[in-house]
Amino acid sequence: MADQQQQQEMNDVCASGLNLPIGFHFDPSDFEIVNHFIRNKVRNRDYTCTAIGEVDLNKTEPWDLLKEAKMGEKEWYFFYQKDRKYPTGLRVNWATKAGYWKATGKDKKVYKPSKGEEVVLLVGMKKTLVFYKSRAPRGDKTN
Repeated sequence: MADQQQQQEMNDVCASGLNLPIGFHFDPSDFEIVNHFIRNKVRNRDYTCTAIGEVDLNKTEPWDLLKEAKMGEKEWYFFYQKDRKYPTGLRVNWATKAGYWKATGKDKKVYKPSKGEEVVLLVGMKKTLVFYKSRAPRGDKTN
């Protein structure tokens, strides 16, 4: 029952024309992001969400992300379609006009919360990116 209620609340956040009360904070867990928002986006490319913007990280500089953010003060959420560096390759293009994004630290595993004896299920990975001004590998790290 609680899962159905959470699912409905997530759907409400993504409804168009949503009037949110003062003090509302969009603060989904990593599992909720993967299990609800990303899963829906993968299933339907036209899926949109009031709380999550869409950006092309290769055409948007980090200082312009605030204009694309839908909600949030400290954390912003965006849908992003990976851009391949080469059409037939697996490498991702992380470059923008002003610099490049670089993965930093260890990827964080995202698990489905388990209940009792339930098997722990890995549902995704969370990657942290840092932006460097200029060209790789001599870029200057930004904050």
